[in-house]
Amino acid sequence: MKKKIYLKVNTDLTASPQVLFWFEQMNQPPIPDKKIWWQCQTLMMEGFTNIVEHAHKNLPIETPIEIEAVRLDQYIEIRIFSHGEPFDLEQQLQQTSEFEQNDGERGRGLKIMSIIADKLSYEPTVDNRYCLFISKCY
Repeated sequence: MKKKIYLKVNTDLTASPQVLFWFEQMNQPPIPDKKIWWQCQTLMMEGFTNIVEHAHKNLPIETPIEIEAVRLDQYIEIRIFSHGEPFDLEQQLQQTSEFEQNDGERGRGLKIMSIIADKLSYEPTVDNRYCLFISKCY
């Protein structure tokens, strides 16, 4: 089975319900483990929120965020394309204190994502954007 969907939204947190509604298509047929599906939804929303609040924080609301999701037999891949500044995900994860000791600090969303994702990266693309890549096995 392979299913691929695509969405383009503005840099606006009010698009979050639209993103989540769109992403529901990935759960057809339903993933048997509801916890895994909840984790996939969490990864999608944390990723989208991070792009809006951090990567695009100084960009106009009209700046597009493009999202692609692919469901294969054993995993779901999410790609969120942004136009923000360079960002070293691995370095940020190393500098952020462990989740249990991180009360109110920035970076909690990244820590959550790094814990529940099977693969997580933020890399430049050939068209001068960045791609937040998330993979979750089910």
